[in-house]
Amino acid sequence: MSRIRSATSALEVNRRTVLAATAAVSLSAGVGYALRPTDSQAATNAADTAAAEAPVARSRQAPAAPLAPYTRGTTVASVAAARTATGFRRLGGGPGWRRVVRADLATPKTGRAGRRTALAAFVQLTDLHLIDTQHPLRLEYLRSTDVHAWRPQEALTVHGAIALVERINALRGGPVTGAPLHFAMTTGDNTDNNSKTELEWFLKVMSGGRISPNSGDPRHYEGVQNSGIKQYWQPDASVRDADKQRGFPHLDGFLAAAVREVNSPGLNLPWYSTVGNHDSLPLGTYASHADSYLTELAVGGRKLMTLSAAEAKKLQDSLKKDKDPTGSGVYRELLKAHARDMRSVTPDEKRAPFTPREYLQAHLDPAHRGVGPVGHGYSTANIDANTQYYSFRIADDVIGISLDTTDAGGHYEGSVGTAQLKWLDRTLKDNKDSYAIVFSHHTSKSMDNSRPDPARPGERRHSGAEVVALLGSHRNVLAWVNGHIHRNAITPHASAGGRSFWEISTASHVDYPQLARVVELVDNKDGTISLFTTCIESSAPHRTDFTDLSQTGLSALYRELSFNAPGGSTKLAGEARDRNTELVLRKG
Repeated sequence: MSRIRSATSALEVNRRTVLAATAAVSLSAGVGYALRPTDSQAATNAADTAAAEAPVARSRQAPAAPLAPYTRGTTVASVAAARTATGFRRLGGGPGWRRVVRADLATPKTGRAGRRTALAAFVQLTDLHLIDTQHPLRLEYLRSTDVHAWRPQEALTVHGAIALVERINALRGGPVTGAPLHFAMTTGDNTDNNSKTELEWFLKVMSGGRISPNSGDPRHYEGVQNSGIKQYWQPDASVRDADKQRGFPHLDGFLAAAVREVNSPGLNLPWYSTVGNHDSLPLGTYASHADSYLTELAVGGRKLMTLSAAEAKKLQDSLKKDKDPTGSGVYRELLKAHARDMRSVTPDEKRAPFTPREYLQAHLDPAHRGVGPVGHGYSTANIDANTQYYSFRIADDVIGISLDTTDAGGHYEGSVGTAQLKWLDRTLKDNKDSYAIVFSHHTSKSMDNSRPDPARPGERRHSGAEVVALLGSHRNVLAWVNGHIHRNAITPHASAGGRSFWEISTASHVDYPQLARVVELVDNKDGTISLFTTCIESSAPHRTDFTDLSQTGLSALYRELSFNAPGGSTKLAGEARDRNTELVLRKG
């Protein structure tokens, strides 16, 4: 296996200058911020892969500069922490998280810090769950049986995501090496309801633009938070709702501010996209567009907001136990039975679910190009082949592979089809002289859904254990990076013959502690590789001001509300060994 040159960058380069030079760089070297749709190696279903042998897309590269480690703006320096102990707990700045060296798969050698060279660095975002909170198909009423089924912070997902983009833009490079960040990868559940409103918001958050996080009536909010229903936080109303009884504040003007237009600067580095179950399936669980009744309800003018605890538990059990994969059974019958209980809302065609083809087309839309690459990993070849997986070149000796682990047959757990598994094996073999980082939405333990894909009914589906076995058979695989479980977890995978890799799962940005993760790859020049992982929060201040309903103030409130969300898990940050780490591997 060849050894990569250090990928470093002069970070003070003016963004406008870089963008102006993009076209020339792309033409002369095939490298740059902006790439043609055909520059990604998209997957096809054919056994003969000649049609998929397009040049592999490259992430940003830049001139060398001195390496400069730092901690500012990362969780190594500081992490939001409670500064009050009872009632609605207020946040402030707390001590940072230490870095843990993990030797599960290889023994770290002394003196490596002085020898190492940087291979690549990138940022992972996952489970943004940008939520159209006024969408008629939302399941807020499950809160009557599960208090965490609806979260008080959900109206502020766009504000929080923009603050995360601002934090990434402010990073000076890899915190450990100072090497340039080659790209950002979002590993699925970018949207929440498989709604066109949410998809537009996501693409503008990532690539830049003005966003009105509102649907239905453009003049005001219409949803559970101004319904007067006491099981939901009513921030503007005098009603003594359940959350206010827990200490949640009364905030005049909150809902008007939450749906007010905001601006995202867009990421200042290339970004790639991986699909999740909430991006592919209505409500993240029902087979895509299998029932026209649900589509009609999504764009229509009626919304169910309350349900008895017994009925809510029956529906939740059907979701967890995968009893209604298309939504045409338990879910549809429940909605019909409660048609008279629904409240009037303003219809909106933009709330319609999007198809996989529309998801790809939206990524390829020039309006959402940002600093590239075109399609953000996806290409016209994906549209032609009806696939949502691809490979791309990260650096000279490092490739990235983005998988589609959603099962279109329904249910929130994942799997991959035989064609994709064979493509993954072939891609790793064809790039055996490059290190490989694999991305997906689902984790290895959340891929046990064997339901056939309706578009490929005769194709077998494969579990996470089978993917682990395949990845473990290739010496060049360093890491499998994913999300879905909303929790930080880092798992070592060892297999025969010394082949091993790390599975890196990162917490969501909708539930506290609302993190993303920087990953740096280095060659220690002693027969080992290290992967450094560093968690980051958004740019929002740790302290909130209830009178500040500006874009920044709301992004801070987003974090504090999530910290106080009733029923929320206190373990999503993971243990110290799952957060800021050095993960050591033997070279393949």
